[in-house]
Amino acid sequence: MKHSKKSRIATLMVHSSPLDQAGVGDAGGMNVYVVESAKKMAQSGVGVDIFTRANHTNLPESVEIAEGVNVKHLVAGPFEGLSKEELPSQLGALTSSFMNYQKELPNDYYSLLHSHYWISGQLGWMVSERTGIPLIHTMHTTAKVKNLNLAQGETPEPQTRAIGEEQVVKASTGLIANTDAEAASLVSLYDACPDNVFVVAPGVDLQTFAPGSGKASARVKLNIAPDAIMITFVGRIQPHKGPDVLLRAAAEMISHSPHLRAKLAVVIMGGASGSSDELEKIKTLAKFLKIQDVTHFINPVLRDHLADWYRASDLVCVPSYSESFGLVALEAQACGTPVVATAIGGLRTAVSDGISGSLVDGHDPKAWSAVISRLITEPARRLLLSMGAVEHASHFGWENTARKTLDVYDWALSKQTRSKLRLAGDA
Repeated sequence: MKHSKKSRIATLMVHSSPLDQAGVGDAGGMNVYVVESAKKMAQSGVGVDIFTRANHTNLPESVEIAEGVNVKHLVAGPFEGLSKEELPSQLGALTSSFMNYQKELPNDYYSLLHSHYWISGQLGWMVSERTGIPLIHTMHTTAKVKNLNLAQGETPEPQTRAIGEEQVVKASTGLIANTDAEAASLVSLYDACPDNVFVVAPGVDLQTFAPGSGKASARVKLNIAPDAIMITFVGRIQPHKGPDVLLRAAAEMISHSPHLRAKLAVVIMGGASGSSDELEKIKTLAKFLKIQDVTHFINPVLRDHLADWYRASDLVCVPSYSESFGLVALEAQACGTPVVATAIGGLRTAVSDGISGSLVDGHDPKAWSAVISRLITEPARRLLLSMGAVEHASHFGWENTARKTLDVYDWALSKQTRSKLRLAGDA
């Protein structure tokens, strides 16, 4: 279907701002997903307004981040000091703020609502009921799946979140899942209607994330020794992402092969999630394991610079306990770097085991150590995986994500039209 320039989508992502640096606080792969897919949809002629909560007093009402894509700030509750867990208390204020904004617009200004994460889904549910605008929802993560795969000592997601997600599933016209596995969990754990669940894989910016001039050039740019054995973790520092698994695996590797210490560089790139002290805990763990000399903590960097870090790495590790997809794995592979990841959730799709990287069952540091050690001692094998990684990632452009998302929108709008026709006939 051809989309008019007048077609506009209201995207709801209130718990985190698309303007925030990914890898810090609550900003992660979802931020990248929302922004990049919105840009591609705008290029197809569909305008996108991304609504988020204003978390600073000096933010403008609207910020254009690309042609046809605007970030709109909703004022609700205190600007600062409000955690993600406290946001449900502000749903009434967020709904009021959105409705006050929307009432100044023509009735048919927004064709559709698309919410991301369950808190935004709750807002979408309320707005959809009041306006009659169809709601599409993407979970990204769910409480029930996370609670089935908790890291040791990790606090389970509260029952209130699981109930809230069940309500969003019931209220949505359609649901978008990142993988077949996620779609199945929505049906089995949340009783979603299979006919209303669509699988749309996230993408990767194949221009920014590409092999470029290669590893040697990237290392010169970043001032990294050409003979270093560089293993990288990228993501928010939280138990669920498993950075401790990589550190424990590195300690195992050095224990078995002490000569590695001279060249091994374990890079942990990311900031603490929310207001937690997980970053300090991970630094303390590195000292406890006596590998602080080979562990390098790097603050999150801009996307263009991130590509150089991927290129400079021998391996990128994603030891998460659950992932609806795993954009880091895809970005690293697009840069030609093999990925070692947990064989769980969306990572089974993001990484082609034995072709673009290796999948590891579970989180035993010894198992991770064995897989990583084997790969770093086989440069020819890594070269084959590098070529496979680029090929695998090439099938996940954001253009495909946007196109398939627009197909879901068309389905939702046609379903609404049929419903209206039936109502008219009944009258």
